[in-house]
Amino acid sequence: MKKNKSLFVGILLSAIALVAFGSTFFIFEQKQQNNAKTELKVVTSFYPMYIATVNVTEGLDYVHVENLSEPETGCLHDYQLRPEDMKLLSTADVFVVNGGGIEEFLTDVAAAYPDLVIVDASHGIVGEDDNPHAWMSVSAHEKQVQNIAEALAAIDEAHRDSYISNGGAYIEKLDALAVQIEDLKQVTQGQPVVLFHEALEYFADDLGLHVVYTMDLDEERQVSAGEVAEVMEAVKKNNAAAVLADETYGKEMADMVADNTQARAVYLDPMVRGEYQKDSYVIHMQANIKAIRDNLK
Repeated sequence: MKKNKSLFVGILLSAIALVAFGSTFFIFEQKQQNNAKTELKVVTSFYPMYIATVNVTEGLDYVHVENLSEPETGCLHDYQLRPEDMKLLSTADVFVVNGGGIEEFLTDVAAAYPDLVIVDASHGIVGEDDNPHAWMSVSAHEKQVQNIAEALAAIDEAHRDSYISNGGAYIEKLDALAVQIEDLKQVTQGQPVVLFHEALEYFADDLGLHVVYTMDLDEERQVSAGEVAEVMEAVKKNNAAAVLADETYGKEMADMVADNTQARAVYLDPMVRGEYQKDSYVIHMQANIKAIRDNLK
């Protein structure tokens, strides 16, 4: 009798365990969320994911969104997790990432916190030759917002309608940017340009620009004399209309090219850092559109 009772208890506990764990949408790890939680803690990997998630969770006071890296950190290539980052992730229910390989530390995070739900915002987005900077295309970023909204709606089903509604409202704001880009494309279509940041490939593609040369500049990039010669040759050979660059890292090179050719130096924001305000993406993308409109006639 005692043996049968133990067997019954074991089966009962197994059944409870099966109920306790379920699957969610667009995640790497499986975890069943308790809809009665007093707080849902969502951590984002870096700036553009934070802004998108803040918009998707607007009005849901019990959802606490925090960013892993500071807004001035920039792109996460080669980012090394700090002890305070790991401590923050240990308290999180959900980790929203850009994906596409930009967060190289994800394997370590998944190993350290197997119960952490990881939402891949770039799920289903075709990259630019493995270029993970999808947020720089308004249409691709709309898909990222949709992915985040649908993932959180699946995780927190009690507030599903709010996530979906917020995501839709934010996408409407992004649609207004997409219309401006499409109108501007009538002027920019086919114009040859040089890029000094690979993130700008997405933006250039949206505008129909013809990219004749790309040099990815960052704080660690050392440019050789041979590369400078290649850039100058590409500009002159293709009669490039402009050099598109991130002013933080590309100003010296872009100014040099502009001073020695007919190409204009146009500085754009890759939106990897900025203010923690929900309309920051819209404001900065609007500034990028204006910079192109003012310089590419």
